[in-house]
Amino acid sequence: MTAPAVLSAAELVTTPRWFPHMLDPLRDALLLVEKGEEEYRRAAFLDERSLSPDQARQAVDWRHVAAAFGPAARRDAQYIFHIGHVGSTLVSRLLGELPTFFSLREPLLLRVLADMAAEAGSDEALWSPKTLAARLDGAQALLSRTFRAEQRALVKATSAASEIAPGLVGPGSKALLLYARPERYGATILAGENSRRELAMASQERLKRLHRRSGGRRWRLWEMDEGARLGLAWAAEMTSLVQAVDALGPGAAMWLDFDAFLTDPSRALADVARGFGSPADAAAELARHPLMHRYSKATDHEYSASLRAELLTAASRDHADVLAAALAWLEEAARDVPAIARALDAAGRTR
Repeated sequence: MTAPAVLSAAELVTTPRWFPHMLDPLRDALLLVEKGEEEYRRAAFLDERSLSPDQARQAVDWRHVAAAFGPAARRDAQYIFHIGHVGSTLVSRLLGELPTFFSLREPLLLRVLADMAAEAGSDEALWSPKTLAARLDGAQALLSRTFRAEQRALVKATSAASEIAPGLVGPGSKALLLYARPERYGATILAGENSRRELAMASQERLKRLHRRSGGRRWRLWEMDEGARLGLAWAAEMTSLVQAVDALGPGAAMWLDFDAFLTDPSRALADVARGFGSPADAAAELARHPLMHRYSKATDHEYSASLRAELLTAASRDHADVLAAALAWLEEAARDVPAIARALDAAGRTR
């Protein structure tokens, strides 16, 4: 189904009813999909998994979209960046239960922009590097729209989008940076077959990202076993967050260790809400919300902090050799790569 006519600038600017689902960098066109507030609330991922065949949609030239958002348009979205598998969906869902937040989870648009940013300046890039800042500004405006005046958008990005965090978090906005220490992250990945497959599939792109921050091409993927690739995954994602903090400047980012969150979720939620400029008391009450006992990516399944602890304990025991190899890889890499050493410091792990 398609929308009957080209959208007006007012329709684009004043409401998130038309969601920027996908940016086609070849055609420089944006696919807009119609969504109601409840559809946003239900969606764990605002990518192809959130589409249904009967949703109204329309392809619009990027120029048309960019021209709609003048200097006075809202650009006050706040963000959750993370290293993956560290509770970002849960935190996003919980905060989205408050009337002051309008939560959006993993817009595909940001993944495309991160890919384009990685190519910026290369001879093979589809876009001139001079246009990237304007495109990020347009995304910032699109994702800042809310259904109600008292809401403020809270965008949970996919982990790779941490690379473009400085271009998304505007003045007066903040970013929450969610992470886990290497040993806990490693156990989380090793606890599930799906996450282990994802580790293998994402290693190539993560190595490219880490090489950009390590001062040279230091590793060969074909020489890296699962333990080394696990260390690589944590290093690539965590150094991206550290780089974002440097670029965003003092006071613009808040760190949160997911295991610390689970130890005292009431306090953590209050602190995060306060940091985002929302009332802390109502956020603290969310620690007793039923979402705390559901699997946040598929809420019809039960999941809890105690079950997670059991699974991580078993994974640490059953895959001790792989986990040890990952930690050893990180320790060795940190001796030669300052960015990895800083990531370990940021995680509070003493080497």
